[in-house]
Amino acid sequence: MRRLDTVPETTPDQLGDAVMVDIRRPSELVSGVIPGALLIEQHALTQELPRHLPVDQSIVVYCATGVRSLAATRALMQIGYHQVASLTGGIKAWKAAGLPVIRPATPPHALARYDRQILLPEIGNQGQIKLSQSRVLVVGAGGLGSAAALYLAAAGVGTLAIVDADQVELSNLHRQLLHTEDRIGTPKADSAKTSLQAINRDINVVAVAERLVATNAGPLLAGFDVVVDGSDNFPTRYLLNDVALRARVPVVHGSVYRFEGQVTVLHGYRGPCYRCLFPSPPPPEMAPACAEVGVLGMLPGVIGSLQAIETIKLLLGIGEPLIGRLLTYDALIQEMQTFRVDRDPACIACQDPERPPAVVDYDPACRPLPAARTVH
Repeated sequence: MRRLDTVPETTPDQLGDAVMVDIRRPSELVSGVIPGALLIEQHALTQELPRHLPVDQSIVVYCATGVRSLAATRALMQIGYHQVASLTGGIKAWKAAGLPVIRPATPPHALARYDRQILLPEIGNQGQIKLSQSRVLVVGAGGLGSAAALYLAAAGVGTLAIVDADQVELSNLHRQLLHTEDRIGTPKADSAKTSLQAINRDINVVAVAERLVATNAGPLLAGFDVVVDGSDNFPTRYLLNDVALRARVPVVHGSVYRFEGQVTVLHGYRGPCYRCLFPSPPPPEMAPACAEVGVLGMLPGVIGSLQAIETIKLLLGIGEPLIGRLLTYDALIQEMQTFRVDRDPACIACQDPERPPAVVDYDPACRPLPAARTVH
């Protein structure tokens, strides 16, 4: 190795058993990476590298032409790495010498699409790959489901299934941004699929133009990593809660009312379930539908976006999801608050993990329908 401005440099024929570290931006990786290289963007290098390699590890840092890697090597030396060097000429010189490169696991156009997201150390290239392999079920293609699904599709979640039995109506369009005027009368699930595939051609969108009921709920949830609850009625919420407990699938719940909304993560047996929060539904006069009292069109967008964020956190295992916490939002005064909510030890649904609740259909007053519609 030789030194340039006190920073060690090395050439490909001097690498020995050094670990290669690629510090380029995700969009630059389309030209290929050195086999076995660790991918850490330059801005996150000093924070992330200690999580992967000890300070006495022999390391060679490279970029495109060997300029940025000099600064990166100097930064690593300053935090204690003493066997680190910059690759002279970068990957350009490496390729000119006829040495091998491989293509990254993420497709080239995807690296450019998700560049700003991959730059986040909590996500990175591996996190983006994990998102592409994830499966999310969105129940309801209304206001909440529209916002959540739009952002999940844009983020690159590999499979999105949209469950909704309704058709697009003119009165939906001020808040349900998955739909357009020319699709009035079209099943919402199909309309959602059209919009989501137009946003991201790489993801798989499954349209399920059915109502979630006891007989199809179990098969619909099977194989999904997270469920986004964008439903607008208590019977569906109780049904979804019970089938999710049986499937051990977390539910990202959201709801809106006039100018107010709330979000929480119902992760069965790790935190409270929906029945812990609401053992029984409120009387109809205390919880009228949006069609009766109205809703600010932008409000489902805010709450649905928060649901999308919570979903990404669950899929990647980052941050602190809203498990055991209820976030409330008041648009009129622009205030958010978070309240702790605990599991109810006497909850009829989740008190015993060995005895999950039966999956039952409910009438509009949330009374169980006849046993013939019950799935054990």
